Amino acid sequence: MTDERPYNEHDSTHNLRVPEISRREFVAASIVAGATIFSARTLPATTVSAISSGPVPSAAQLAWQRDERALFLHFGTTTFTNKEWGDGSESPDIFNPTKLDARQWARTAKATGFPAMILTAKHHDGFCLWPTSTTKHSVASSPFREGKGDVVREFVDACRAEGVKPGLYCSPWDRNSPLFGEGRKYDDLYIQQLTELLTGYGDIYQLWFDAANGEGPNGDKQVYDWPRIFALVRKLQPNAIIFSDAGPDARWIGNDRGDPSLANWSRMDPMAIPIPGFQGPMVNAMLQSGHANGTVWRPGETDISIRPTWYHHATEDRRVKPAGTLVAYFFQSVGRNSKLLLNVPPNREGLFSDVDVAALKSMHQTLSELFADDLTRGAKQNWSATGANTGTSEIDLGRPVRINVIDLREDIAKGQAVARYVTEGFVNGAWQELSRGTTIGYRALDRIQPVEISKVRVSVEEAVDTLNPIEVHLYAEPLPGAGTRRPGLDV
Repeated sequence: MTDERPYNEHDSTHNLRVPEISRREFVAASIVAGATIFSARTLPATTVSAISSGPVPSAAQLAWQRDERALFLHFGTTTFTNKEWGDGSESPDIFNPTKLDARQWARTAKATGFPAMILTAKHHDGFCLWPTSTTKHSVASSPFREGKGDVVREFVDACRAEGVKPGLYCSPWDRNSPLFGEGRKYDDLYIQQLTELLTGYGDIYQLWFDAANGEGPNGDKQVYDWPRIFALVRKLQPNAIIFSDAGPDARWIGNDRGDPSLANWSRMDPMAIPIPGFQGPMVNAMLQSGHANGTVWRPGETDISIRPTWYHHATEDRRVKPAGTLVAYFFQSVGRNSKLLLNVPPNREGLFSDVDVAALKSMHQTLSELFADDLTRGAKQNWSATGANTGTSEIDLGRPVRINVIDLREDIAKGQAVARYVTEGFVNGAWQELSRGTTIGYRALDRIQPVEISKVRVSVEEAVDTLNPIEVHLYAEPLPGAGTRRPGLDV
């Protein structure tokens, strides 16, 4: 197990110090190159204005957020080269996962509380995990299943057999294709690849896109036709969630460290990031925090790898994040109105390694135990509006209870409104502040120092839209370590 200390360091204001995790620097650079970037944490919570009616999620977006967690599977020729990025020159001959068992992936996801998985059908090296008609750089040219294999098929079939939702990532950057950088010619090839994936494998839960864009084998760059790409997905998979830094259905949270802003809106200004890879001085702040007065619903997805890097490397088996750190990332993502996308890469045999599976199981057990006993169960909640954009929810627990986790939720089917709130507990005959925060959205998880209370009160001090009753749950966390307002990796 890895030492947790690199993931536990905080400054005096409980802001995370960035852990040394290898992120996809090229993607970040393509988004923020030349821009003046500042942390979304510095945005004042009061820079909002009340509006009469904001955006609401579609049925697909609502279901996507309620899933809370998904696994990301980086897998391909890069798994066999001990690199993080392939350059497109890798021979398909090296791809031969002799024990590949997609059912093991799906069983693990289901058993550990991950309702969905996303597979890298093609990464930047251009190697396709399905027998595409567009290139010979695919599994059809590999020894896997004697050249008759189809990893995408095995993946989606396993997902459906285990009741897990399948998603796919097909990188637009292709370092192998001689057409990359040739404009319409490459656009047509990429559209053909997407068409194969979107028509040959049944319903796809999520299409995951990034804006990675470097040179192809001829040294050329490509301008991606995003309107055409998104229109194709809408036509062929109308219920699929489209993810990218520009959405349109879900947005990247702005880093691969699992670290969204403390204030995180599902509302977005669509013109702030009109296309994936858009550059501008406010892009990173907008990704991390959304916008209180945004006109579209574009919730954030928070990605992080269970290992220091994204592909499996046997040398990192001792550096798999332990359960305590994974639980903290759950608090830091789902608990900040986001969704957790946790990368767990299959190894060269085509299996999740035992150490990764053990960490996932321990994480799931910890979360299941934590949220099994809601201490507000059976207690009556009294909600009252105290102003046009303020309100208070009070619960008499009927007995003293010891808590250290506060779970707040808005009914996001009706939108997101809360911009500032405070929670108080009735302690020894008087109200005592327990936590203070900005946004709630789908879910806000506050870890506090353990305290015994007999009542709890949540006061919304500012909202930007019609305010609905706030759902309140209380828990006693069976783990050591607590802090103030959503402190992040304190476990």
